[in-house]
Amino acid sequence: MSISSALTNALSGLTANSGQAQVVSANIANALTPGYAARSMELSARAVGGSGGVAMQGVVRRVDPGLLSARRGADAELADIAVRAGFQADLEQLAGGPDQPDSLTGRLAALQADLVTAAAAPEDETRLQAVVQQAGTLADKLNDMSQSIQQWRSDAEAGIEQAVSSANVHLHEVHALNLRISEAASTGRPTAGFEDQRRVALDQLAELVPFRLATRDHGAVAIYTTDGAVLLDSRPAELGFQAVNAIVPHMTVENGLLNGLTLNGRAIAPPSGGGRIAGLFELRDEMATDAQAQLDALARDLVERMQDPALDPTRAPGDAGLFTDAGATFDPADETGLAQRISLNAQVDPDAGGAVWRLRDRLYASAPGDSGQASLLHDLSAALDGRGALASGELGATERSFSGHAATLVSRIGQDRLSLDQNMASTAAQQAGLLEAEQAMGVDTDAEMQHLLLIEQAYTANARVIEVIGGLIDELLGI
Repeated sequence: MSISSALTNALSGLTANSGQAQVVSANIANALTPGYAARSMELSARAVGGSGGVAMQGVVRRVDPGLLSARRGADAELADIAVRAGFQADLEQLAGGPDQPDSLTGRLAALQADLVTAAAAPEDETRLQAVVQQAGTLADKLNDMSQSIQQWRSDAEAGIEQAVSSANVHLHEVHALNLRISEAASTGRPTAGFEDQRRVALDQLAELVPFRLATRDHGAVAIYTTDGAVLLDSRPAELGFQAVNAIVPHMTVENGLLNGLTLNGRAIAPPSGGGRIAGLFELRDEMATDAQAQLDALARDLVERMQDPALDPTRAPGDAGLFTDAGATFDPADETGLAQRISLNAQVDPDAGGAVWRLRDRLYASAPGDSGQASLLHDLSAALDGRGALASGELGATERSFSGHAATLVSRIGQDRLSLDQNMASTAAQQAGLLEAEQAMGVDTDAEMQHLLLIEQAYTANARVIEVIGGLIDELLGI
């Protein structure tokens, strides 16, 4: 090997060592930077004109596309189930447990107990007043639960609008970064920094909408939903959603009073496979409407038990029973939203001009009767305890007392919450495992420091070769 060849080899080694040191330094400095993928300098042997040495092929980002795709899929699934589990947990808390006085079953138990107490001493208007109060609080509980369900639907509506807006922002971010990456790649400039930024945007998009990636020329990517709709190729698509100001029980997508998702102005179903947008749509259109339907079925059963014509001969056709549909008799054709409208009959409510003695002397009696009469109180209590099947809803055709139906509803809410919690725990564990595997491919500062020591040793060796060659040249010039 000639002196010039040895010098060329050593100089190329120093250049490579310098480049490697820069890459390692960048890795260590960005170890905690979101979206940063660890880099490595690709080297190869160089043989040009009989001279050897080291050639730098470029900086390579260490990324496993399959692992990254799986982790993003888990992110989407977790975001979806978190929305649904959160709703179910809120619903369970609102319904309350049997040991809570202000729960649905707790208020019902208090009403039943006060009916028994009042029937034992019907002349005591204080006891009658307690029945009126407990009946009112039971109606209020149904009202509150229904109003909360509709508020959650409205919150989901606003959440969908915000999530769709964010998804569009991320699509435009990815498109802009595609252009920068393609331009840089075409001119031979580094693209790794732009790819890191694109990775962050794609990660944020994955939590909203699950997708698949396809590679394009010069490092660009195209984005498709899991159902095959194009979100980004040569240009970004536009997701659309028009929110309404407020939601009431009868409003659905099917009757045209609520809006669905659009893509470039055309209606599409929320992408399958998870994502926050899909979870919010399911909350608004399925979970909350189902909860409202079961609550309305329970309210209907309560109203119909208390407006049975056999209970009160003073009731004329069209007169409501102890519980009313916003002050009127319940119409089975107008069940949707009944839980939000159910109220105590004004005939027994002193605050509405009624009188508590009508609980003893029949609801539409014109004047007080025998103060020892307790037959209506007994009949009302028996109506609650009587076994019958719900006329609507999905709680089954089993005949139960009213408290049995209420307990079944609360139990179903709890079971659904538990099932979702278990699914979320499983999904979270899967996502955490994928994230850990992904992070293992990231920057290991200990390994990088060890690599830096090796680079330093190689740099010292190359510098020593140059030093020796310099000495040899000096000796030759001195001859």
